[in-house]
Amino acid sequence: MSLIAPTTLSPSKVASFTHCGLAFRFSAIDRVPEPPSVHLTKGTVVHRALELLFWNFGRGERTPAVAQAMLDRTRLEYAVHPDYADLGLAGDGETEFWDDAARLVANVFVIEDPNSVRMLGTELRLEAQLGGTRLRGVIDRLEVAEDGALVVTDYKTGAAPRVQFEGRRLAGVHFYAFLCEEALGRRPDRIQLLHLREPEAIITVPTDQSSRGLRLRAGAVWTAIERACEQDNFRPRPSALCDWCSFRAWCPAFGGDPADAPRPVELEPSAVP
Repeated sequence: MSLIAPTTLSPSKVASFTHCGLAFRFSAIDRVPEPPSVHLTKGTVVHRALELLFWNFGRGERTPAVAQAMLDRTRLEYAVHPDYADLGLAGDGETEFWDDAARLVANVFVIEDPNSVRMLGTELRLEAQLGGTRLRGVIDRLEVAEDGALVVTDYKTGAAPRVQFEGRRLAGVHFYAFLCEEALGRRPDRIQLLHLREPEAIITVPTDQSSRGLRLRAGAVWTAIERACEQDNFRPRPSALCDWCSFRAWCPAFGGDPADAPRPVELEPSAVP
């Protein structure tokens, strides 16, 4: 039996397939429903609050108080959203969630001066063709720096990586730099990860070499995905990430059976001879 391959690649899909083939299949091919998590939902609300801050307020208007007000607005937006409501937070758990989100939003003022940012766009959805593959991604922030440089910014709400793993984290923003170059006709001058928890920034400059590397890596990952779909061969890759995996109950590495995983009804005929 072969499986129908997904039609697009995103930074998260590339990372998922690289980390664990079976988790990729559950998520991108079988689309097994994943319960919301505190970590992901918190990241979403922080991104939303910063989107409101940078897009709705101009230079000179972005203050810590305004940022907190945007988080309060986001809290109202998400009050009945399943990603938040289904967490079932109450009491100390709810207070801890929003207090931590407030710290993460406030830390953007520690890393940079938000009033120096000249916005071009937030949460930009870009697509580009690479051979027979369609690449797509969402850029958290695209801006023009004081020196005229085009800058791609990506917010991170988790812990910053150790130095030896920075390149892996930067692979995602190199992906976004490639999308900008293809979709907008200009390669960004700088790409940066703003780690809000530490807080610190990791900054790099995209080059011809990094662009070629992205093309090669994305092409190789896509070829591997197509081969795995043809052979129906998505193997688990146990690691420390398994402790947070939504699909662990159905993973054979932990005594589960992938066939038991729930799938949306419309995906039942997804496997073809």
